[in-house]
Amino acid sequence: MAAPKHVRWGLMATGGIVRTFTKDVLIDPSTRNVLDIKHVIAAVASSSSLSSAEKFISEVVAPAQSTPCTPYGSYEELVKDASVDIIYIGTPHSHHFQNAMLALEHNKPVLCEKALTVNAAQAKKLYQTAKEKGLFFMEAVWTRYFPLSKTIRKHIVDNDIGEVVRVTSDLSIGAVPDTFDVGSRMVNLDLAGGCLLDLGIYSLTWVFQTLYHTLSPALRDQDRPKVVGTTMTFEPRTHADESTIILLEFPKSTPSGKTKAHAVASTAMRVSDDPARGTGRADVEVPAVRVQGEKGEIQVWGPIYRPTRYRLVPKDKGQEIIDRTFTFEAGAHGMTYEADAAAKAWLEGKLESESMTWQESILIMEVMDEARKQAGLKYPDEIETTEYPVKLKGR
Repeated sequence: MAAPKHVRWGLMATGGIVRTFTKDVLIDPSTRNVLDIKHVIAAVASSSSLSSAEKFISEVVAPAQSTPCTPYGSYEELVKDASVDIIYIGTPHSHHFQNAMLALEHNKPVLCEKALTVNAAQAKKLYQTAKEKGLFFMEAVWTRYFPLSKTIRKHIVDNDIGEVVRVTSDLSIGAVPDTFDVGSRMVNLDLAGGCLLDLGIYSLTWVFQTLYHTLSPALRDQDRPKVVGTTMTFEPRTHADESTIILLEFPKSTPSGKTKAHAVASTAMRVSDDPARGTGRADVEVPAVRVQGEKGEIQVWGPIYRPTRYRLVPKDKGQEIIDRTFTFEAGAHGMTYEADAAAKAWLEGKLESESMTWQESILIMEVMDEARKQAGLKYPDEIETTEYPVKLKGR
């Protein structure tokens, strides 16, 4: 068997999500039966200081990797490093456009955290730039790459619950907004804070991966969803959204497209999508996603960004109920799968991932744009702009 190909990552930022990503990718890929690639952290950059990058390497990279890793005190130095194959961007989504453009301008492939950008215009410009330069670019929607997610999509494509005509999806965290400092990314508009981009992206992820991505490519082209209505509640100090509900109409149901379909994507801070989660009372826990078809439904237990359990309930009372729980190999948090997918696609010379296409990323951003327009939510001009370069505050 050929030796695994090394993929050398450059990490842009040193925050919590980058720490989790790093710990996951440095787990031996063979533990999840991936034998053809090996992830290496080649460089780490902090926008605040060189010492921050050095500390990150000492605490996170060095204990799991013997290969040397270079620290940088700026993102500009990172993207110029010839030893880096691909950049992982883990900055706030308010900064994704500027950060990703920096990487692309220096001919670096990119895996960028979600929400990909602040608006669809920025997403389109990033993808156009990647296309012109022939560079791989992927939005890091980790949930799509879970074995659980793939299994659920296969149930739908295989018609196990019949034609899907309705999906409801909720990610609500049960946290009173005024407990967050006004500078927190959860409520700070300078960081595109609020529910929609931070939490609502997962609600929309489940709507789109079940009701849209499971269509044939030909039907997807005909299936541009309409935002029928949006309602938001705004955090009084900052005017970030603390609760958002989006009603969508899809002209084609899945998997055959024989009728229209509807979806409700919701997200909130003050209430929880399942207050019984973690109490050990499985009898009162409730699913956060319901994918409803003519022959039954699929229920997914939250938190929906990292679900481990789903249940398929047939309409026919004589059929068996499928109830499955998944675990992440070798104690991983779950970011291994998206890293593997990005690495393999890049090695194969692809520009995008089949599970999270550029077209679908843009479409979801357009839905969020329309939801914001309907509800009257605006972010500062400096983070909405498609101009590059623009110097943003921090990060």
